Amino acid sequence: MANSVAADLVDFLNASPTAFHAVEEAKRRLKSAGYEQILEREDWQLEAGKKYYFTRNYSTIVAFAIGKKYVAGNGFQIVGAHTDSPCLKLKPVSKVSKGGYLEVGVQTYGGGLWHTWFDRDLTVAGRMIIREQKEGSESYSHKLVKIGEPIMRIPTLAIHLDREVNDGFKVNKHVHLVPVLATLIKAELNKVAAENGFVDGGITTDAKKSTGRTSSGHQKHHSVLLQLLANEVGCEPDDICDFELQACDTQPSIIAGAMKEFVFSGRLDNLCMSFCSLKALVDATSSESSLDNETGVRMVALFDHEEVGSDSAQGAGSPVMFDALSRITGTFSSDLKLVTKAIQRSFLVSADMAHALHPNYMDKHEENHQPKLHGGLVIKHNANQRYATNAVTSFIFREIAARHKLPIQDFVVRNDMPCGSTIGPILASGLGIRTVDVGAPQLSMHSIREMCAVDDVRHSYEHFKSFFEEFSYLDTKITVDA
Repeated sequence: MANSVAADLVDFLNASPTAFHAVEEAKRRLKSAGYEQILEREDWQLEAGKKYYFTRNYSTIVAFAIGKKYVAGNGFQIVGAHTDSPCLKLKPVSKVSKGGYLEVGVQTYGGGLWHTWFDRDLTVAGRMIIREQKEGSESYSHKLVKIGEPIMRIPTLAIHLDREVNDGFKVNKHVHLVPVLATLIKAELNKVAAENGFVDGGITTDAKKSTGRTSSGHQKHHSVLLQLLANEVGCEPDDICDFELQACDTQPSIIAGAMKEFVFSGRLDNLCMSFCSLKALVDATSSESSLDNETGVRMVALFDHEEVGSDSAQGAGSPVMFDALSRITGTFSSDLKLVTKAIQRSFLVSADMAHALHPNYMDKHEENHQPKLHGGLVIKHNANQRYATNAVTSFIFREIAARHKLPIQDFVVRNDMPCGSTIGPILASGLGIRTVDVGAPQLSMHSIREMCAVDDVRHSYEHFKSFFEEFSYLDTKITVDA
């Protein structure tokens, strides 16, 4: 079972090089499971016992299943995670030429371990806005793209030219962190070949007819890059109106280790929790009787922009969660007061990966709070509210674990170290919803290549699935503000 869930995670990771692709893969899985797409810009016609999802900016996705016994004012059981990871994003003008090389200008996104991006086989992926001709008029489509083969690399400097590098690898993010795309001489030779109608290096030339349209893209980005992107989606370079692209590693995610006990991959933070929550929701609503006795709404919300503070139209700091709760409640009643009532009956599991104990840096963990791989989900605590966990929310999540004999761990950061945060406090303070912050333990967080345990993928999935299935009943047994 553990390996089958982890193998499914690996498939999800390999299909999701960017937040846009993660949403695309989530959509595919939800549609296969009978979830119906709804649009925020249209009216919602919802029914008890049915399953729905919507996207915002195509980088945030919210899916929910309405219990057959749901009435307006009942609560929501929600698992929230995020789709984004630290990465290098292409600049609006990415065309850089230095020393006979064509390079690609990038911005750092989030708090990455940037030294891990050196000497990796990189490509680009993301979304593009494409100009199309339909029925004699122009229209514009949103298309996802990923170039499959490695096309870029950030080479390190030879040790002979920096003898002290092993005493501390200092990266200037502006000067040193620029991927090499090609040499100028090869690009010029290819340009000459293109003018004569030949193809070089798999790059399509003017064997395709030019649109005759001039594009500012060629002044902003290297033409060789634009041509590669155009080839990938089957358009002309001049038809690429704009894009949001990022560099990504081409090495696939894999189950590995001497005992096949680990997942080695990029973007485990936080696609691992996104996957586990999504799979749990799908499987907790898969049978015809799954929602027969459900009085609430089971929901997964996967947000963009957590790594940079969640302050965007599609981040956890936006109204997207409140909009979803209020519109679902409002579909079943026009009484606006029921939204507040519903929020007070709801519960959010904020799921973001946790720091596992590192065997080579044991002193970085507080001695009584050392989460270990294979040890199950980690409940995160912080007295200064960097995490939203309290005794009530911790108990609820712990009780579900106890009922299913699932392992659980606790984490508190050392008093002499800063504490990270996640979407939990943002949503808890913005909505007033009960929240617990949890996450599967991992190593190498924010590296281009991270690792977690196969067992913890299964533990997380089973814990979230049990939460969806049992929270509504368990909540009736808990009294606090009475």
